[in-house]
Amino acid sequence: MSAQLLSQEGTQVRIEVTIDLSRSLLTSEENIQESLNDAGRVATEAALEYLDTDGSAIEIAGDVMRTKGKQPKAYQTPYGEVVIERHVYQRSGGGKTDCPLERASRIIITSTPLFAKQVSSKLAYGSARDVQRDLAENHQRPVAVSYIQRVSEAVATIIEAKEESWDYVPPQLEVEICSVAIGLDGTCMLLCETGWREAMVGTISLYDAVGERQHTIYIGATPEYGKKKFLERLEQEIQRTKARYPQATYIGIADGAASNWQFLKHHTHEQVLDFYHASAYLGAVAVALYPTDLALQRQWLQENCHHLKHDLGAATHLYQQMLELSQSSEQSKTIQDNLAAAVTYFQNHQHQMNYALYRSRNYPIGSGVTEAACKTVIKQRLCCSGMRWKEKGAAAILSLRALVLTSTRWNQFWNKLNQYGFSIAL
Repeated sequence: MSAQLLSQEGTQVRIEVTIDLSRSLLTSEENIQESLNDAGRVATEAALEYLDTDGSAIEIAGDVMRTKGKQPKAYQTPYGEVVIERHVYQRSGGGKTDCPLERASRIIITSTPLFAKQVSSKLAYGSARDVQRDLAENHQRPVAVSYIQRVSEAVATIIEAKEESWDYVPPQLEVEICSVAIGLDGTCMLLCETGWREAMVGTISLYDAVGERQHTIYIGATPEYGKKKFLERLEQEIQRTKARYPQATYIGIADGAASNWQFLKHHTHEQVLDFYHASAYLGAVAVALYPTDLALQRQWLQENCHHLKHDLGAATHLYQQMLELSQSSEQSKTIQDNLAAAVTYFQNHQHQMNYALYRSRNYPIGSGVTEAACKTVIKQRLCCSGMRWKEKGAAAILSLRALVLTSTRWNQFWNKLNQYGFSIAL
């Protein structure tokens, strides 16, 4: 080993590090990294021993426990494996043992908290084999794939267990939050047991007075029939956001799915149909008006998309136009069917298409944040080539990924874990 503990006084340790230099800078850098990892292991051993008890009796839940003596245990750290002897306790009548050092150190499985943070963060972005390769090649840290998965699932279990009790604070914003947009959408992923199913994402986006998005909270959920758990989690986040920004206008924004609006109308002041979905139906009107003239179709579509976005009452006017057009029997059946779909869509949603009014108030009119979340939260990680998932593994990844992608939440989680610890079995 190229690092040695020279002395330890209170909370300070002195370590001597020896590094072999080479005429190859790359080799020298690799030697430096190896030596620093040696120093990290020496320092971590000292840090763990510092947190151990002195062997005195302890009391847990009214029961007195006494040490069985020091027993060796291997722990995984960012710098490599360390083996230390620490006190293990047991009640006088036998039964389950307890290790105060592991509770005080926030050990997860056998991982130190920083290593668990690193591993689970990496797994949120790539597969376990990708994480294994990265640790080995870039950190000189060989780790088994199974261990990466176990530690990350344990971290996800803590995230899920603390979801209700741990409140996360948004980033410090220098502007007033005037509106909050709430969206939800689904996208399909492949499960081992049940095939392709719809996973869900929810977004809560904070906007300033001029309509600039300042922060977004992401929620991801594995497929479930009825979406009950997902909707409960989203509702909980909405209530916390309302408590933090009671003066803001809350806006529901989504596509035309009825289930979305059944939820959003109970939690928002305004309901806005995504402009892209609304304007897409105008294509059927353009074709019905000019069946054989593509240039006139494009011109009409451009003018009326602008009309729909910028002019008051545009949705009602367009609905009346397409309704009259649909009553003509001159079009082909395909054109009639597409036009009928557009009529029905506008009839059901024109009250959510007051885009000129929304824009004058600097409200968002597109669900792009939520649409993008389907890709960033779910598709980019869970739907790569050849991937299929068990529900438990997918749920763990989504818990990690939503927390990592929501700005400042990842570090807040680890600060809370460091402060409060966790009482769940892993």
